[in-house]
Formats: sequence, C-alpha cells, structure tokens
Amino acid sequence: MLNVGADYDKCEGYANCILAAPDVFDVNDDGVVVVLRDAVEESERERVGESVRACPVSALKLDPASH
Repeated sequence: MLNVGADYDKCEGYANCILAAPDVFDVNDDGVVVVLRDAVEESERERVGESVRACPVSALKLDPASH
C-alpha cells in the first residue's frame, strides 16, 4: 500500500490531480484538494504518481505505507 496525502495550505486549486486519478483526488467548492482515498495499491502507483507530479505547487504526496 501507498499513502496519499495533501498539504491543503499549499493547494491553489489547479485541479490537475483529478485528470489521472479522479477516484483519489477531487477539489471542493473552495478550490482546495480533497483526498478521497488516503491509501492506494502498489498497482496504482504510476497513475496516482502522475497526479502527484502534475501538481504545480507540489501539494500532493505519495509515500510507502509504514508498517
């Protein structure tokens, strides 16, 4: 499993994250990212990682889950 996270203070509402992983990220009415799933399978790494990399303000993260 991989942990998904967001720095809500950094988010500027570009919504790039939604393009590759709309089942993991959304944007609320205030234009701030919402993490819909805080953990994803290893098989989703590339797709969710694409969303993380697409964030122009580096507000998202994808890290290995700690045991």
